[in-house]
Amino acid sequence: MSTVVAVDGPSGSGKSSVSREVARRLGLAYLDTGAMYRAATWWCLDQGVPLTDELAVAHAVRDLPLVMGLDPAGPTVVVDGHDVGVAIRTTEISARVSAVATNLDVRAELGRRQRALIDVERTGGWSGGRGVVAEGRDITTVVAPDADVRVLLTADEGARLARRAREVHGTDDADALAATHDQVVRRDADDSMVVQFHVAADGVVTVDSSDLDLAQTVDAVLDVVGQARTPHA
Repeated sequence: MSTVVAVDGPSGSGKSSVSREVARRLGLAYLDTGAMYRAATWWCLDQGVPLTDELAVAHAVRDLPLVMGLDPAGPTVVVDGHDVGVAIRTTEISARVSAVATNLDVRAELGRRQRALIDVERTGGWSGGRGVVAEGRDITTVVAPDADVRVLLTADEGARLARRAREVHGTDDADALAATHDQVVRRDADDSMVVQFHVAADGVVTVDSSDLDLAQTVDAVLDVVGQARTPHA
């Protein structure tokens, strides 16, 4: 039986690491929708499209030659034949992605592509029809509101900043936290203008990872999936 797991939440909550490991453990495909917005940002910059020109950005994204590799053991992001998996994680992209992610026409286009990828994984695709773990800002409410399991993965601001600082700078000392603060807090503030990801919608299970490590958070999400898969008398 195929399973679609949708994981939402703010920056630094652990969405990507947790979702990828959950997908690996369950033998499902893994879709990082945030990487799609980063790839769109990279593409616009590569093509010389001003991110302040919303119409030009939307037009560029409609033509975005993007291929997402959904193997959780090695997910890939390929644009126009180029692997941009490393390039889209740079500080420049992180600082500018909100300009693309808050473009409503871009959200509509990438949301359409995300739904298509999820539908393929329901019936075939990389996972052979077993399903997919899809994570991102509006997965539980807009892209896959009909997912079998919907999780809002959250954490307090301190925990989220520390995680992102370790991810980007390799440490969570005071300098790293200060350098990361704007990237996390400002992006959440920008994105929250067009997406709701701080409060769980009806039917969405909240998992707070503030005091959990990666393994514990993965187990907590797997428990939610297991409960959803268990028939109730």
